[in-house]
Amino acid sequence: MIEREKIIEMLKKINDPEIQIDVYTLGLIYNLEIIDNSIKLKMTFTSPMCPYGPWLMNDIKTKLKGMEGVKNVDIELVFEPPWQPSSEVKMMLGIE
Repeated sequence: MIEREKIIEMLKKINDPEIQIDVYTLGLIYNLEIIDNSIKLKMTFTSPMCPYGPWLMNDIKTKLKGMEGVKNVDIELVFEPPWQPSSEVKMMLGIE
């Protein structure tokens, strides 16, 4: 059985290459579902024009598929609602 907490732990190891903060803390993951042996994510980028977007999605898929019991990873990319950094992320980035 795939554990939600283990998936979140893995997502916290995957950094946005430009910002160097993990995708989970950044709030790029909008939804996480586990269905049988598959993981379904709904995510966004910090910007629709993110130059590392395809690389980031591939990295997430590769690392999650490498987890025990995971057969498939499906990522739905959305831009609604637009990404907004949390207060915590703003502090990390030095913009608050």
